[in-house]
Amino acid sequence: MTPKERVLTAIAHRKPDRTPIQTYLTPEIQQRLMEHFGFETAEELLQRLGVDLRSVNPPYVGPLPPVPAGCDYVDEWGTGYVHFDHGHGGTYPEPRHLALAAISSMEAFEAYPWPKAEDFDYSQVEPQCERFREYALCAGHAGMPDIVNGVGRGRGMEQVLLDIITNDPVGVAIVDKRCDYFFEFARRTLEAARGKADILCLGEDTGNQLGPMFSLEVFDAFFRPRLKRFFDLAHDFGCKAMLHSCGNTRKLQSRFIEMGLDVLDAMQPEPAGMDPAELKAESGRSLTFCGLISTQKTLPFGTVEECRAEARHRLQLFDAGGYIFSPAHCIQADNPVENALAIYEEALGLAPGTFSR
Repeated sequence: MTPKERVLTAIAHRKPDRTPIQTYLTPEIQQRLMEHFGFETAEELLQRLGVDLRSVNPPYVGPLPPVPAGCDYVDEWGTGYVHFDHGHGGTYPEPRHLALAAISSMEAFEAYPWPKAEDFDYSQVEPQCERFREYALCAGHAGMPDIVNGVGRGRGMEQVLLDIITNDPVGVAIVDKRCDYFFEFARRTLEAARGKADILCLGEDTGNQLGPMFSLEVFDAFFRPRLKRFFDLAHDFGCKAMLHSCGNTRKLQSRFIEMGLDVLDAMQPEPAGMDPAELKAESGRSLTFCGLISTQKTLPFGTVEECRAEARHRLQLFDAGGYIFSPAHCIQADNPVENALAIYEEALGLAPGTFSR
């Protein structure tokens, strides 16, 4: 099978020639893995790890606001970031200048210099599709619409949660501005792909470590219509809809199925209630799962054999399809390289130590 055929077969809940593979890496662990193999490009690494999916997205070519004082860079929404050293061998961008927090009236909302979906070069999408035509092609990304995180980075997490719970007119207008922006971005990207994209990738952290981020009533009233709009868009273009969500999503999975979601990404096995076998029994006939390899416990803190055992369990559990093998989130900077190598050796059916020779 080609990588594209392998992924689409698994999503259709049929048995592929092998389980399709995805990866999520921080820049630091990516660099360490490239150095391990002696590679110069990230594409070489993806090929060696057997990754079956590739991203195709237009580059941003629009203007950016001035970088706020004390920040390292700014995004198109006006949020200023610093590179925060987390003390484990890498950095993360953390918001320092919360531009959207200053919007307290509809007048200020209307006057704000919002980014536009036309500020991307969509002519680059089809050439990317041609370059990676053998792979499952993923348009979009986990940052869209990403309501809680995305708006929270510019407005403050506490404020966006209050906006949602209280249905604050200004806060809701900001949320919908973000949703409309990414909807049009997604529509134009899929249109530019000319039928060659396979998956529309989306993101919304609907769960925390204990359960749904919001009550089911709030999810149904606020999130459901906004997310379903994107799922429907994917299907309108003949694509599968794939949603990233961290946390415990078990109580929401029946709703995702009703909404038409095809793939639930970055499935975390650590929270109580997220046992892979139980999830497969409950939702695995309709949802394809991507993830389930622990990035909180096994990969960073387990032995090589524990990593292999977890990988084998997932591969055997979903050997008939309905699964994309992947870490549950980005493998972190301080993760042992040998643990990362071990899970991909298992996924590819290679002898232990193959990647070390």
